[in-house]
Amino acid sequence: MPRLTRRRRTLGSAEEDERMARHVIGTVEELPPGQRKIVEVEGLSIGVFNVGGNFYALKNRCPHQGGPLCMGSLKGTALPSPPGEYRWGREGEILRCPWHGWEFDVRTGRSLWSPDGCRVRAYEVTIESEDGVAVETYPVTVERGRVVLHV
Repeated sequence: MPRLTRRRRTLGSAEEDERMARHVIGTVEELPPGQRKIVEVEGLSIGVFNVGGNFYALKNRCPHQGGPLCMGSLKGTALPSPPGEYRWGREGEILRCPWHGWEFDVRTGRSLWSPDGCRVRAYEVTIESEDGVAVETYPVTVERGRVVLHV
């Protein structure tokens, strides 16, 4: 069953207390490859996408002018290629805002034109067994060249 996980941050002491909120948003069968589902979670509109069997979630708000980003088209993009040659790739991985065409990588939330400067909030999605048998996983990030485990 796809589960949307959102990190909650509470500032208290010198350390941040991170707890994961989990929200069941449906079954894998309800979201076949190439499809999306827009859900309301904790007052936020979030789009959940199945791209080739992998699940990704983005905040449904374009940073440009607040458009409904996740209602946009999922397409590919031109890839780097030699002069005079045009290569198309990453089909179904690029989300284009329906208002002004800003493009984002659905896997990371980063914009294509400024990946380090403009991004939309991405959320972790996990698949869990309906019978309750599952391996517990933890998010891992890389920060300034260091691998960080979030427990």
